[in-house]
Amino acid sequence: MTTAESDIRITQTGEEPGEKSLRVEVPVQRVEAAERRAAEHVAKQAKLPGFRAGRAPLTVVRRKFRGAIRENVLRELIGESWEAAIAQESLQPIADPRVRDLTFEDGAPVTFELLVEVKPALELPRLGGFHLDRTVTAVSDEMVDRQIEEMRRERAPWVPTAEERAQHGDLVSVSIATYEGTETKDPQDYQLVLGQGQAIPDMEARILEMRRGEVAEADVGFPDDFPDETKRGQRRRVRIALQEIKRQQLPPLGDDFAREQGDFDSLAALRTAVREDLEAEAAREADADVRRRLIDEIVAANNVQAPRPMVRRALRAFAQAYEVPDDRFERFVTEFGPIAERQVKRDLIIDHVAQQQGLKATDEDIDERIEDIARRRRVEPGQVYASLQKAGRLRELERTLTEEKVFAYLQSQSTVRDT
Repeated sequence: MTTAESDIRITQTGEEPGEKSLRVEVPVQRVEAAERRAAEHVAKQAKLPGFRAGRAPLTVVRRKFRGAIRENVLRELIGESWEAAIAQESLQPIADPRVRDLTFEDGAPVTFELLVEVKPALELPRLGGFHLDRTVTAVSDEMVDRQIEEMRRERAPWVPTAEERAQHGDLVSVSIATYEGTETKDPQDYQLVLGQGQAIPDMEARILEMRRGEVAEADVGFPDDFPDETKRGQRRRVRIALQEIKRQQLPPLGDDFAREQGDFDSLAALRTAVREDLEAEAAREADADVRRRLIDEIVAANNVQAPRPMVRRALRAFAQAYEVPDDRFERFVTEFGPIAERQVKRDLIIDHVAQQQGLKATDEDIDERIEDIARRRRVEPGQVYASLQKAGRLRELERTLTEEKVFAYLQSQSTVRDT
């Protein structure tokens, strides 16, 4: 149909959950008017031999700058068509449209198709009545000990050891060269902490057998999950030179160590604080587990589907965040497809509930949270706001607060039992 706002003809040609396709036809008169405006704009800036700046005839300008004029025309017409489509179809787009099947010929209408990602209509007749157990993992003395031991290692210096052989946990300096025939090639220096998976297993096993200063040879196999796919499953002969062995010098575990970690007057006070932190983390993990299972219940009860276009968008975002190369994208899609689908369903439910129940975070909510952060950091709220704004994290904070409100509402509609 022709829109009420213009003479651009827009016809829906297809629809699936999360996406619409619209055929657009821009009449010749509008195309010619856009071409005339574009040519006049270019003519004002054009500098052509034999003409003063901005005085070249339009016929010359059209011929000389045909490509630039057509680009400006298409930009204008596609923009106008998009605005008309939003008004005519009452669209709620979640991204700019994609354009395909574009036809632009002299003396003819401009035609193309707009592929529009839209938020699908969602019906959630059941949001509550579920029964969920919330289980918080108990914090043991061993867990506290491990955390404090990690704190000891974080700042402990590496010092040379008199030991002739390395052991797990040591930092070794090695030179590794591969063989090509009888000759070694491209020796490389590495520093590796043994026992942390920084070297392939065969290499690490051979280093553990060596003495400091020794040069040895080994046949090593690359595991099937080796990052460089071209080497997976292969075997190589290498020469290894063990140059140095260092071991961490851990600080004595006592009150002095506790005072170095912060505002603690004794090791007992540090242990109490570590336990409280671990218990708080365990509670957060239990809450996150309840939220995951609650979303699963809502998805199953309402047969929520994840629109393919939105799943594709989520996968593209994941791939960009993880810097996935193009040649590995299809494998990435296979591995991360279920994760992206789950994320889309979760976001659809949260957005729907937030809108229906009026739970979107307000400016007052954001200000209150910023003030809380400022109190805990002992800084001014304006400083926190400026920091979040500079880092582009204000929208993230708004989303977090909205989700907190939504999950508080959803949990109030069900029974959550602590076990």
